[in-house]
Amino acid sequence: MNAFENMYNGRRVLVTGHTGFKGSWLVQWLLQLGAVVAGYSVDIPSVPSNFELLGLEKRIRHYVGDIRDLQQLCEAIDDFKPDVIFHMAAQALVRRSYAEPALTFETNTLGMVNLLECVRQRKWIEAVVLITSDKAYRNDEWCWGYREIDALGGHDPYSASKSCADLIAQSYVHSFMASGDTRVGITRAGNVIGGGDWAADRIVPDGIRAWSQGKPVEIRSPQATRPWQHVLEPLSGYLWLGARLLQGTKNLHGEAFNFGPDAKVNQTVAELLDAMTVRWPGTHWHVPAEFESQGREAMLLKLSCDKALFYLQWFAILDFHATVAFTVDWYRNWHKGDVDMNGFTTQQIENYCAQAMSKGAVWIKT
Repeated sequence: MNAFENMYNGRRVLVTGHTGFKGSWLVQWLLQLGAVVAGYSVDIPSVPSNFELLGLEKRIRHYVGDIRDLQQLCEAIDDFKPDVIFHMAAQALVRRSYAEPALTFETNTLGMVNLLECVRQRKWIEAVVLITSDKAYRNDEWCWGYREIDALGGHDPYSASKSCADLIAQSYVHSFMASGDTRVGITRAGNVIGGGDWAADRIVPDGIRAWSQGKPVEIRSPQATRPWQHVLEPLSGYLWLGARLLQGTKNLHGEAFNFGPDAKVNQTVAELLDAMTVRWPGTHWHVPAEFESQGREAMLLKLSCDKALFYLQWFAILDFHATVAFTVDWYRNWHKGDVDMNGFTTQQIENYCAQAMSKGAVWIKT
């Protein structure tokens, strides 16, 4: 199969935040596409770690550095000389943002400034894909999907930091890169799930940690609604946007794109957990009788992906049940303890690509 018009084969690609959940999946996919990959990250963010389970450190150029350190970041970029950069490094947890707001703002906003400062001075970088978040939108909890022209904002530190990062990206593009050789895209993705996520205070890893020990998982907001999507869905959007930027496609430079599931895939936390327990028999969840909230989280969040469909012909591949199946099957294989998770992850990417081809996705061809 020819994915993303073979634009990454042999190209040098840098992924910031490559040791995280989404970053490690992106690195794995890029390696399968034939890219020469480097990563820049401050640490291994969790135990277990998908980055370590996949053995990625031995397969890429692995830079350990803080995105808040401009000189260190620029030195890594000058050493590797990437053609393409995917910027994913972030403090990505809402509840942690309440505990460490300064760290959250520094990482997410200064990190964006530093990355773009490095890029604007290096004209040989061909394309940059900046990953922010659906939580960059000012969430008024309305029932229709947020569009790329809707207002940005955020009540909690995490959401506010991501909206700031998004505005910084737009400012740099319009102020310094409007007519340069480097082409930039901005992306906002919905809630992502999938195997290999071990972050604290997230629904799926919390459930897996509890169930793997034979315990129920405690849930704080069972009726909160999110646009759940498998990690490969937005990654396919990032990769396709990057490929189109490399090709110099008109009307994409400096534009923002939402990547999320079909409008029908907008289930509550309770519905997600119930679907997961079907595929992991004997598990259950409950809400503690005396639960004290540690900061407000939005109850309803939904994206419109019409712009990505119009300009990129991109659409989500998996329905809700397939998303849950991909996710739980990964964790159940990991739980067995004797499965090659690198091989299984590769199989899931190939399976996803096959389904994308069968549904006529433009980014993959025979």
